[in-house]
Amino acid sequence: MSQSTPCITLTTDFGLADWFVGTMKGVIANRCGKAVVIDLTHGVAPGDIRAGAFALMAGCRFFPKNSVHVAVVDPGVGSGRPAIAVDARDGFFVGPDNGVLSWALRNEEVRAIHRLENAEYFRDVVSATFHGRDVFAPVAAEIANGVPVSHFGPPTDELVELAWPEVESGAGGLRGVVLYVDRFGNAITNLPHADLPERRGLRVLHGDVELGLTAVCYQAAGTGDPVAVPGSSGFLEIAVNGGSAAEDFGLAPGAVIDVRF
Repeated sequence: MSQSTPCITLTTDFGLADWFVGTMKGVIANRCGKAVVIDLTHGVAPGDIRAGAFALMAGCRFFPKNSVHVAVVDPGVGSGRPAIAVDARDGFFVGPDNGVLSWALRNEEVRAIHRLENAEYFRDVVSATFHGRDVFAPVAAEIANGVPVSHFGPPTDELVELAWPEVESGAGGLRGVVLYVDRFGNAITNLPHADLPERRGLRVLHGDVELGLTAVCYQAAGTGDPVAVPGSSGFLEIAVNGGSAAEDFGLAPGAVIDVRF
């Protein structure tokens, strides 16, 4: 992809059964036909802001610099919740100010945040139930066209931030929590690979329940057995070879995970 070809990513809880995602892409095509629009995911569970925040954080860093990342997981659509555009060091972020952008921005240099209040850049008629189509898609297209974020509304220093659970460390090991469960039932934790002294042979537990040992790949465990691997998102993930760790061990976001050295 050339530097002159803008890239827009979409992260939503809209699914693919309805016309919602396609309509957003149609609005973008009308405003910025040269943009490459890439679906990061539309499989976020309805209204699950934390899952949307994790998916955006995990994926956004793999796109070209100055890509425009649109995240619409927006149970407050049509209410008084603000909508924002963020100009950051590595790209632009557009969405509701409800925390869905905050984890992607944790390690970013934020240069400016502006409220989306200038209706000149929205669609002529704005639905109270579909800001993805009528506000966020047109704004993303205009950013891809080169419009500065300052044109969309007043600046703000406020950003709703989802709490990031910190890793607890001690002489005996580390304690973290599950942040996200993927469609395979793998439970992704907040424990970065860099915090683990080794990648193999460490005991992993949920309470008194053994979740296997750390290993380099899923098939290091026997079929149906648990294992903890360095996941592609940069964090330790709990898996069952050929099964679902979430189902087998009742792992959901917030579940406490201990790694023993």
